[in-house]
Amino acid sequence: MKQNVLRLAIPAALKHLLDIIQILIDMIMIGVLGAAALAAVGLSMQFMMVIQAVMSVYAVGSSALISRYIGSARRHRASAVVYIGSWIALLASAVVGTVGWIYSDDFFRWMGSDAEVIRLGSDYFQILCLGMGLIFLDTLAYNALSAAGDTKSSLAIKVVSAFLNAGLNYLFIFGHGGFDAMGVEGAAYATVCAYGFTVVVYGWLLLKKGGVLGVYPILMLADVRRLIAVGLPAAFERVLGVSSFLLFVVIIASYGTQALAGYQIALRIEALAFMPGFGFSVAAMVLAGQYIGARQWDHAYQAGVLSSKIAIVFMGSVGIILVAFPEYLVRYFTNDAATIEYASIYLRLVGISQVPLALTFVLSGALRGAGATKMTMRISILSLWIFRIIPAYAVMKMGLGIFWVYVAMTVETFIKGWWFWRVYRRKEWLETKI
Repeated sequence: MKQNVLRLAIPAALKHLLDIIQILIDMIMIGVLGAAALAAVGLSMQFMMVIQAVMSVYAVGSSALISRYIGSARRHRASAVVYIGSWIALLASAVVGTVGWIYSDDFFRWMGSDAEVIRLGSDYFQILCLGMGLIFLDTLAYNALSAAGDTKSSLAIKVVSAFLNAGLNYLFIFGHGGFDAMGVEGAAYATVCAYGFTVVVYGWLLLKKGGVLGVYPILMLADVRRLIAVGLPAAFERVLGVSSFLLFVVIIASYGTQALAGYQIALRIEALAFMPGFGFSVAAMVLAGQYIGARQWDHAYQAGVLSSKIAIVFMGSVGIILVAFPEYLVRYFTNDAATIEYASIYLRLVGISQVPLALTFVLSGALRGAGATKMTMRISILSLWIFRIIPAYAVMKMGLGIFWVYVAMTVETFIKGWWFWRVYRRKEWLETKI
Protein backbone atom coordinates (compact mmCIF):
# COMPACT_ATOMS: atom_id res chain seq x y z
CA MET A 1 0.00 0.00 0.00
CA LYS A 2 2.85 2.38 0.76
CA GLN A 3 3.98 2.14 -2.86
CA ASN A 4 0.47 3.02 -4.08
CA VAL A 5 0.33 6.01 -1.75
CA LEU A 6 3.73 7.32 -2.84
CA ARG A 7 3.03 6.60 -6.53
CA LEU A 8 0.01 8.90 -6.40
CA ALA A 9 1.19 11.40 -3.80
CA ILE A 10 4.66 12.33 -5.05
CA PRO A 11 3.64 13.48 -8.56
CA ALA A 12 0.58 15.24 -7.10
CA ALA A 13 2.74 16.99 -4.49
CA LEU A 14 5.30 18.05 -7.09
CA LYS A 15 2.53 19.28 -9.36
CA HIS A 16 1.17 21.32 -6.48
CA LEU A 17 4.68 22.63 -5.79
CA LEU A 18 4.87 23.85 -9.37
CA ASP A 19 1.45 25.48 -8.95
CA ILE A 20 2.81 27.35 -5.95
CA ILE A 21 6.08 28.22 -7.66
CA GLN A 22 4.11 29.62 -10.58
CA ILE A 23 2.11 31.80 -8.20
CA LEU A 24 5.27 32.85 -6.37
CA ILE A 25 6.92 33.85 -9.64
CA ASP A 26 3.84 35.89 -10.48
CA MET A 27 3.96 37.58 -7.07
CA ILE A 28 7.70 38.28 -7.29
CA MET A 29 7.38 39.87 -10.74
CA ILE A 30 4.25 41.79 -9.79
CA GLY A 31 5.91 42.90 -6.54
CA VAL A 32 8.23 45.04 -8.64
CA LEU A 33 5.18 47.10 -9.63
CA GLY A 34 4.44 48.08 -6.01
CA ALA A 35 2.30 47.15 -3.00
CA ALA A 36 -0.98 48.12 -4.70
CA ALA A 37 -0.34 45.75 -7.61
CA LEU A 38 0.65 43.01 -5.19
CA ALA A 39 -2.51 43.47 -3.11
CA ALA A 40 -4.69 43.62 -6.25
CA VAL A 41 -3.42 40.34 -7.68
CA GLY A 42 -3.50 38.73 -4.23
CA LEU A 43 -7.17 39.63 -3.81
CA SER A 44 -7.90 38.33 -7.31
CA MET A 45 -6.45 35.01 -6.23
CA GLN A 46 -8.78 35.05 -3.25
CA PHE A 47 -11.72 35.49 -5.63
CA MET A 48 -10.39 32.60 -7.70
CA MET A 49 -10.54 30.49 -4.55
CA VAL A 50 -14.28 31.14 -4.44
CA ILE A 51 -14.56 30.13 -8.09
CA GLN A 52 -12.51 26.99 -7.46
CA ALA A 53 -14.98 26.18 -4.71
CA VAL A 54 -17.79 26.32 -7.28
CA MET A 55 -15.79 23.88 -9.39
CA SER A 56 -16.14 21.33 -6.60
CA VAL A 57 -19.61 20.46 -7.89
CA TYR A 58 -18.11 18.61 -10.83
CA ALA A 59 -14.49 18.20 -9.64
CA VAL A 60 -15.17 16.37 -6.35
CA GLY A 61 -18.29 14.65 -7.66
CA SER A 62 -16.55 13.32 -10.76
CA SER A 63 -13.48 12.26 -8.75
CA ALA A 64 -15.55 10.19 -6.32
CA LEU A 65 -17.47 8.49 -9.14
CA ILE A 66 -14.46 7.89 -11.37
CA SER A 67 -12.34 6.39 -8.57
CA ARG A 68 -15.16 4.00 -7.61
CA TYR A 69 -15.76 2.96 -11.21
CA ILE A 70 -12.05 2.39 -11.77
CA GLY A 71 -11.87 0.37 -8.54
CA SER A 72 -14.74 -1.82 -9.71
CA ALA A 73 -13.22 -2.21 -13.22
CA ARG A 74 -15.90 -0.16 -15.04
CA ARG A 75 -13.71 2.10 -17.16
CA HIS A 76 -16.44 3.03 -19.67
CA ARG A 77 -18.65 4.35 -16.87
CA ALA A 78 -15.69 6.36 -15.56
CA SER A 79 -15.13 7.80 -19.05
CA ALA A 80 -18.83 8.70 -19.28
CA VAL A 81 -18.41 10.75 -16.09
CA VAL A 82 -15.65 12.76 -17.82
CA TYR A 83 -18.07 13.57 -20.66
CA ILE A 84 -20.78 14.64 -18.22
CA GLY A 85 -18.30 16.72 -16.20
CA SER A 86 -17.08 18.51 -19.34
CA TRP A 87 -20.54 19.84 -20.13
CA ILE A 88 -21.14 20.91 -16.56
CA ALA A 89 -17.74 22.65 -16.50
CA LEU A 90 -18.41 24.59 -19.70
CA LEU A 91 -21.88 25.71 -18.63
CA ALA A 92 -20.70 26.75 -15.18
CA SER A 93 -17.69 28.63 -16.57
CA ALA A 94 -19.92 30.67 -18.88
CA VAL A 95 -22.05 31.80 -15.94
CA VAL A 96 -19.13 32.48 -13.59
CA GLY A 97 -17.07 34.27 -16.24
CA THR A 98 -19.96 36.56 -17.18
CA VAL A 99 -20.74 37.48 -13.56
CA GLY A 100 -17.05 38.05 -12.83
CA TRP A 101 -16.62 40.33 -15.84
CA ILE A 102 -19.65 42.49 -15.02
CA TYR A 103 -19.07 42.85 -11.27
CA SER A 104 -15.27 42.81 -11.01
CA ASP A 105 -15.07 46.41 -9.74
CA ASP A 106 -17.71 45.72 -7.12
CA PHE A 107 -15.86 42.65 -5.80
CA PHE A 108 -12.80 44.71 -4.95
CA ARG A 109 -14.90 47.57 -3.59
CA TRP A 110 -16.73 45.16 -1.25
CA MET A 111 -13.34 44.09 0.12
CA GLY A 112 -12.64 47.66 1.23
CA SER A 113 -9.82 48.20 -1.26
CA ASP A 114 -8.55 51.66 -2.17
CA ALA A 115 -9.03 53.12 -5.66
CA GLU A 116 -5.69 51.94 -7.08
CA VAL A 117 -6.18 48.36 -5.89
CA ILE A 118 -9.73 48.35 -7.33
CA ARG A 119 -8.50 49.53 -10.75
CA LEU A 120 -5.57 47.12 -10.98
CA GLY A 121 -7.47 44.20 -9.53
CA SER A 122 -10.44 44.65 -11.85
CA ASP A 123 -8.18 44.77 -14.91
CA TYR A 124 -6.45 41.55 -13.85
CA PHE A 125 -9.61 39.66 -12.86
CA GLN A 126 -11.59 40.53 -16.01
CA ILE A 127 -8.89 38.97 -18.18
CA LEU A 128 -9.05 35.78 -16.09
CA CYS A 129 -12.81 35.76 -16.69
CA LEU A 130 -12.18 35.63 -20.44
CA GLY A 131 -10.32 32.36 -19.95
CA MET A 132 -12.70 30.90 -17.37
CA GLY A 133 -13.71 28.00 -19.63
CA LEU A 134 -10.08 26.91 -19.89
CA ILE A 135 -9.65 27.11 -16.11
CA PHE A 136 -12.74 24.98 -15.48
CA LEU A 137 -11.76 22.32 -18.03
CA ASP A 138 -8.21 22.16 -16.63
CA THR A 139 -9.62 21.41 -13.16
CA LEU A 140 -11.90 18.69 -14.49
CA ALA A 141 -9.14 16.98 -16.48
CA TYR A 142 -6.69 17.01 -13.58
CA ASN A 143 -9.19 15.56 -11.12
CA ALA A 144 -10.39 12.94 -13.60
CA LEU A 145 -6.92 11.63 -14.39
CA SER A 146 -5.94 11.67 -10.71
CA ALA A 147 -9.06 9.70 -9.76
CA ALA A 148 -8.12 7.14 -12.39
CA GLY A 149 -4.70 6.79 -10.77
CA ASP A 150 -2.62 8.92 -13.17
CA THR A 151 -0.91 11.85 -11.45
CA LYS A 152 2.32 11.64 -13.47
CA SER A 153 0.81 13.05 -16.66
CA SER A 154 -0.48 16.13 -14.85
CA LEU A 155 2.99 16.69 -13.39
CA ALA A 156 4.60 16.56 -16.83
CA ILE A 157 2.01 18.98 -18.23
CA LYS A 158 2.55 21.36 -15.31
CA VAL A 159 6.32 21.42 -15.80
CA VAL A 160 5.92 22.76 -19.32
CA SER A 161 3.07 25.14 -18.53
CA ALA A 162 4.96 26.64 -15.55
CA PHE A 163 7.91 27.51 -17.79
CA LEU A 164 5.51 28.88 -20.39
CA ASN A 165 3.76 31.06 -17.81
CA ALA A 166 7.04 32.43 -16.43
CA GLY A 167 8.35 33.25 -19.90
CA LEU A 168 5.14 34.99 -20.91
CA ASN A 169 5.14 36.91 -17.62
CA TYR A 170 8.56 38.28 -18.47
CA LEU A 171 7.42 39.32 -21.93
CA PHE A 172 3.99 40.70 -21.08
CA ILE A 173 4.48 42.35 -17.66
CA PHE A 174 7.66 44.27 -18.44
CA GLY A 175 7.35 44.69 -22.21
CA HIS A 176 10.17 42.54 -23.60
CA GLY A 177 10.39 40.80 -26.96
CA GLY A 178 8.54 43.55 -28.79
CA PHE A 179 5.50 43.53 -26.49
CA ASP A 180 4.19 46.62 -24.71
CA ALA A 181 4.61 46.63 -20.93
CA MET A 182 1.17 45.56 -19.66
CA GLY A 183 1.84 45.32 -15.91
CA VAL A 184 -0.74 43.26 -14.00
CA GLU A 185 -2.76 42.73 -17.18
CA GLY A 186 0.25 41.01 -18.70
CA ALA A 187 0.36 38.56 -15.80
CA ALA A 188 -3.29 37.71 -16.39
CA TYR A 189 -2.78 37.12 -20.11
CA ALA A 190 0.19 34.86 -19.35
CA THR A 191 -1.93 32.81 -16.94
CA VAL A 192 -4.75 32.35 -19.48
CA CYS A 193 -2.28 31.28 -22.17
CA ALA A 194 -0.76 28.69 -19.83
CA TYR A 195 -4.22 27.27 -19.09
CA GLY A 196 -4.90 27.09 -22.83
CA PHE A 197 -1.79 24.94 -23.29
CA THR A 198 -2.75 22.53 -20.48
CA VAL A 199 -6.30 22.06 -21.80
CA VAL A 200 -5.01 21.17 -25.26
CA VAL A 201 -2.65 18.54 -23.87
CA TYR A 202 -5.23 17.14 -21.44
CA GLY A 203 -7.69 16.90 -24.33
CA TRP A 204 -5.20 14.89 -26.35
CA LEU A 205 -4.57 12.50 -23.44
CA LEU A 206 -8.27 11.91 -22.83
CA LEU A 207 -9.22 11.50 -26.49
CA LYS A 208 -6.37 9.25 -27.61
CA LYS A 209 -6.96 5.52 -27.71
CA GLY A 210 -5.52 3.26 -25.02
CA GLY A 211 -5.26 5.91 -22.28
CA VAL A 212 -5.97 5.25 -18.64
CA LEU A 213 -9.20 7.25 -19.03
CA GLY A 214 -11.18 8.58 -21.96
CA VAL A 215 -14.23 10.62 -22.89
CA TYR A 216 -17.19 8.32 -23.54
CA PRO A 217 -19.91 10.45 -25.23
CA ILE A 218 -22.97 9.16 -23.47
CA LEU A 219 -25.18 10.95 -20.97
CA MET A 220 -25.92 8.74 -17.95
CA LEU A 221 -28.65 10.50 -15.99
CA ALA A 222 -27.98 8.32 -12.94
CA ASP A 223 -24.37 9.52 -12.92
CA VAL A 224 -25.48 13.13 -13.32
CA ARG A 225 -27.60 12.78 -10.18
CA ARG A 226 -24.79 11.04 -8.30
CA LEU A 227 -22.20 13.59 -9.38
CA ILE A 228 -24.36 16.47 -8.21
CA ALA A 229 -25.36 14.70 -4.98
CA VAL A 230 -21.69 14.28 -4.04
CA GLY A 231 -20.43 17.53 -5.52
CA LEU A 232 -23.00 19.97 -4.16
CA PRO A 233 -22.13 19.51 -0.46
CA ALA A 234 -18.42 19.81 -1.34
CA ALA A 235 -19.09 22.97 -3.33
CA PHE A 236 -21.30 24.40 -0.60
CA GLU A 237 -18.58 23.67 1.95
CA ARG A 238 -15.89 25.33 -0.11
CA VAL A 239 -17.98 28.32 -1.18
CA LEU A 240 -18.91 29.06 2.42
CA GLY A 241 -15.39 28.25 3.54
CA VAL A 242 -13.71 30.49 1.01
CA SER A 243 -16.30 33.23 1.54
CA SER A 244 -15.45 33.01 5.22
CA PHE A 245 -11.79 33.30 4.35
CA LEU A 246 -12.63 36.43 2.38
CA LEU A 247 -14.27 37.83 5.51
CA PHE A 248 -11.04 36.97 7.26
CA VAL A 249 -9.19 38.96 4.58
CA VAL A 250 -11.52 41.91 5.26
CA ILE A 251 -10.50 41.70 8.91
CA ILE A 252 -6.83 41.69 7.88
CA ALA A 253 -7.38 44.61 5.47
CA SER A 254 -8.74 46.70 8.36
CA TYR A 255 -5.16 46.78 9.71
CA GLY A 256 -3.93 48.57 6.56
CA THR A 257 -2.55 47.93 3.05
CA GLN A 258 0.83 46.75 4.35
CA ALA A 259 -0.85 44.21 6.64
CA LEU A 260 -2.87 42.96 3.66
CA ALA A 261 0.22 42.76 1.44
CA GLY A 262 2.08 40.90 4.19
CA TYR A 263 -0.80 38.46 4.53
CA GLN A 264 -0.84 37.78 0.78
CA ILE A 265 2.91 37.16 0.69
CA ALA A 266 2.73 34.89 3.74
CA LEU A 267 -0.06 32.86 2.14
CA ARG A 268 2.11 32.21 -0.91
CA ILE A 269 5.01 31.08 1.30
CA GLU A 270 2.80 28.93 3.52
CA ALA A 271 1.45 27.25 0.42
CA LEU A 272 4.84 25.54 0.07
CA ALA A 273 4.01 23.65 3.26
CA PHE A 274 0.76 22.54 1.62
CA MET A 275 2.71 20.67 -1.08
CA PRO A 276 3.05 17.32 0.73
CA GLY A 277 -0.36 17.72 2.36
CA PHE A 278 -2.00 18.26 -1.00
CA GLY A 279 -0.18 15.31 -2.56
CA PHE A 280 -1.14 12.87 0.17
CA SER A 281 -4.67 14.26 0.22
CA VAL A 282 -4.97 13.31 -3.45
CA ALA A 283 -3.54 9.85 -2.69
CA ALA A 284 -5.97 9.30 0.19
CA MET A 285 -8.92 10.53 -1.90
CA VAL A 286 -8.13 8.33 -4.91
CA LEU A 287 -7.29 5.20 -2.92
CA ALA A 288 -10.32 5.56 -0.64
CA GLY A 289 -12.61 5.67 -3.66
CA GLN A 290 -10.87 2.87 -5.54
CA TYR A 291 -10.62 0.52 -2.54
CA ILE A 292 -14.26 1.11 -1.60
CA GLY A 293 -15.21 0.44 -5.22
CA ALA A 294 -13.28 -2.85 -4.96
CA ARG A 295 -14.97 -3.54 -1.57
CA GLN A 296 -11.64 -3.47 0.28
CA TRP A 297 -12.78 -1.31 3.18
CA ASP A 298 -9.84 -1.93 5.51
CA HIS A 299 -7.41 -0.90 2.76
CA ALA A 300 -9.44 2.29 2.24
CA TYR A 301 -9.09 3.16 5.94
CA GLN A 302 -5.39 2.32 6.14
CA ALA A 303 -4.61 4.40 3.04
CA GLY A 304 -5.76 7.53 4.88
CA VAL A 305 -3.83 6.64 8.03
CA LEU A 306 -0.60 6.00 6.14
CA SER A 307 -1.00 9.13 4.02
CA SER A 308 -1.56 11.19 7.18
CA LYS A 309 1.57 9.89 8.88
CA ILE A 310 3.81 10.74 5.95
CA ALA A 311 2.18 14.15 5.44
CA ILE A 312 2.70 15.01 9.12
CA VAL A 313 6.44 14.36 8.83
CA PHE A 314 6.82 16.57 5.76
CA MET A 315 4.53 19.41 6.82
CA GLY A 316 5.86 19.41 10.37
CA SER A 317 9.39 19.82 9.02
CA VAL A 318 8.33 22.77 6.87
CA GLY A 319 6.56 24.24 9.90
CA ILE A 320 9.86 24.36 11.79
CA ILE A 321 11.37 26.42 8.96
CA LEU A 322 8.41 28.81 8.96
CA VAL A 323 8.79 29.40 12.69
CA ALA A 324 12.57 29.82 12.61
CA PHE A 325 13.25 31.86 9.46
CA PRO A 326 10.15 33.83 8.37
CA GLU A 327 11.92 37.15 7.68
CA TYR A 328 14.41 35.54 5.31
CA LEU A 329 11.59 33.99 3.30
CA VAL A 330 9.54 37.20 3.09
CA ARG A 331 12.51 39.30 1.90
CA TYR A 332 12.39 37.49 -1.44
CA PHE A 333 9.12 39.31 -2.14
CA THR A 334 9.49 42.75 -0.59
CA ASN A 335 11.91 45.06 1.21
CA ASP A 336 9.19 47.01 3.00
CA ALA A 337 9.90 46.66 6.73
CA ALA A 338 6.28 46.81 7.89
CA THR A 339 5.14 44.26 5.31
CA ILE A 340 7.95 41.91 6.38
CA GLU A 341 6.92 42.21 10.02
CA TYR A 342 3.24 41.48 9.32
CA ALA A 343 4.07 38.49 7.13
CA SER A 344 6.52 37.08 9.69
CA ILE A 345 3.92 37.17 12.48
CA TYR A 346 1.58 35.09 10.33
CA LEU A 347 4.24 32.56 9.30
CA ARG A 348 5.42 31.91 12.85
CA LEU A 349 1.90 31.13 14.02
CA VAL A 350 0.92 28.91 11.10
CA GLY A 351 4.25 27.13 11.41
CA ILE A 352 3.26 25.63 14.75
CA SER A 353 -0.05 24.33 13.35
CA GLN A 354 1.25 22.32 10.39
CA VAL A 355 0.64 18.92 12.04
CA PRO A 356 -3.13 19.40 12.58
CA LEU A 357 -3.29 21.02 9.16
CA ALA A 358 -1.78 17.85 7.65
CA LEU A 359 -4.51 15.78 9.32
CA THR A 360 -7.17 18.13 7.95
CA PHE A 361 -5.79 17.95 4.42
CA VAL A 362 -5.42 14.19 4.20
CA LEU A 363 -8.42 12.95 6.17
CA SER A 364 -10.86 15.35 4.52
CA GLY A 365 -9.49 14.13 1.17
CA ALA A 366 -10.18 10.52 2.13
CA LEU A 367 -13.72 11.38 3.22
CA ARG A 368 -14.41 13.17 -0.07
CA GLY A 369 -13.00 10.24 -2.03
CA ALA A 370 -15.50 8.02 -0.22
CA GLY A 371 -18.30 10.45 -1.14
CA ALA A 372 -18.82 11.60 2.47
CA THR A 373 -18.93 15.25 1.43
CA LYS A 374 -21.78 16.18 3.77
CA MET A 375 -19.64 15.11 6.71
CA THR A 376 -16.66 17.22 5.64
CA MET A 377 -18.99 20.15 4.98
CA ARG A 378 -20.36 20.15 8.51
CA ILE A 379 -16.95 19.91 10.16
CA SER A 380 -15.29 22.56 8.02
CA ILE A 381 -18.03 25.18 8.18
CA LEU A 382 -18.78 24.85 11.88
CA SER A 383 -15.12 24.89 12.85
CA LEU A 384 -14.30 27.83 10.65
CA TRP A 385 -17.12 30.05 11.88
CA ILE A 386 -17.22 29.12 15.56
CA PHE A 387 -13.51 28.99 16.22
CA ARG A 388 -11.95 31.36 13.63
CA ILE A 389 -14.17 33.99 12.04
CA ILE A 390 -16.19 35.02 15.10
CA PRO A 391 -13.16 35.17 17.47
CA ALA A 392 -11.08 37.06 14.88
CA TYR A 393 -13.87 39.58 14.38
CA ALA A 394 -14.16 40.06 18.14
CA VAL A 395 -10.41 40.64 18.37
CA MET A 396 -10.60 43.31 15.66
CA LYS A 397 -13.54 45.07 17.33
CA MET A 398 -11.71 45.11 20.66
CA GLY A 399 -8.84 46.96 18.99
CA LEU A 400 -6.26 44.24 19.64
CA GLY A 401 -3.28 43.72 17.34
CA ILE A 402 -3.21 41.49 14.29
CA PHE A 403 -1.18 38.94 16.28
CA TRP A 404 -4.33 37.92 18.15
CA VAL A 405 -6.28 37.54 14.91
CA TYR A 406 -3.70 34.98 13.81
CA VAL A 407 -3.83 33.29 17.22
CA ALA A 408 -7.56 32.64 16.67
CA MET A 409 -6.73 31.16 13.26
CA THR A 410 -4.09 28.84 14.74
CA VAL A 411 -6.35 27.58 17.52
CA GLU A 412 -9.06 26.77 14.96
CA THR A 413 -6.59 24.71 12.92
CA PHE A 414 -5.82 22.51 15.92
CA ILE A 415 -9.51 22.02 16.71
CA LYS A 416 -10.39 21.10 13.12
CA GLY A 417 -7.52 18.62 12.80
CA TRP A 418 -8.63 16.85 16.00
CA TRP A 419 -12.25 16.84 14.80
CA PHE A 420 -11.43 15.19 11.46
CA TRP A 421 -9.29 12.55 13.17
CA ARG A 422 -12.08 11.74 15.65
CA VAL A 423 -14.64 11.31 12.84
CA TYR A 424 -12.24 9.36 10.65
CA ARG A 425 -11.52 6.79 13.36
CA ARG A 426 -15.21 5.92 13.68
CA LYS A 427 -15.15 4.49 10.11
CA GLU A 428 -18.79 5.41 9.46
CA TRP A 429 -17.68 7.18 6.27
CA LEU A 430 -16.71 3.81 4.74
CA GLU A 431 -20.42 2.99 4.42
CA THR A 432 -21.27 6.11 2.38
CA LYS A 433 -23.55 5.32 -0.58
CA ILE A 434 -23.20 7.12 -3.90
